[in-house]
Amino acid sequence: MRPDLDPQLAAFLDNPIWSALTTDHSGIALGDARARRYPPDIGPLSGIPDQSPENYRSLAQLAGPGGAVAVFHRDPLRLPSGWTLLRTGALDQMIALEPHPLPPEPLPDVELRVLTAADAPAMVELAHLTEPGPFQLRTLELGTFYGVLENGRLLAMAGKRFHIPGAIEVSGVCTHPDARGRGYARHLMSRVIDEIVQAGRMPFLHTRSDNASAIRIYEGLGFHRRFSAEFSAIRLDD
Repeated sequence: MRPDLDPQLAAFLDNPIWSALTTDHSGIALGDARARRYPPDIGPLSGIPDQSPENYRSLAQLAGPGGAVAVFHRDPLRLPSGWTLLRTGALDQMIALEPHPLPPEPLPDVELRVLTAADAPAMVELAHLTEPGPFQLRTLELGTFYGVLENGRLLAMAGKRFHIPGAIEVSGVCTHPDARGRGYARHLMSRVIDEIVQAGRMPFLHTRSDNASAIRIYEGLGFHRRFSAEFSAIRLDD
């Protein structure tokens, strides 16, 4: 039997972007009590406490005319007039109350290390190729990211994104198509998961609901599905 999820932690996880921007990441958040976002060079990720017209008006101030933001929502999207839906997709939120990462072992013929600002262009390039979620040049500032490199070429990465009291999100998990099937994602995620557990927090993540191969990997590391939601990119009209 799995242990119970703390009710306060569950409430934070129900609206993870808003929760991160109003707690652990409040120091870098832009906005107010009705809407917040990360700086644009970190990403378009934005949060509102609920889909009220007042909150969307505050979000509009953060987006600016013609600006795009991305929001997480469990209820159907209720965009007021003046907004356009650019893209939406179903996500599963997965949590690991009892994670079991792989034991550390060397990866032959490749380099595994912490990624730095010097690696940011390669990280953005890999993210654009594999689409693990929005990723910009400063996204790696949200938490430690690890990478697997071969002859200086970034083949895979994984790191930490949303930080909330009691939990940290595993994010940016992606592998170049040329390097899939080598176990890099499991290895990198295990490093990240172990750090989260050592910090006394619970690992969680978000994945596309139709990404069956990724979900199998995550289940193998101790994650289970908590709920499905949607992640939508929206644009404020000029």
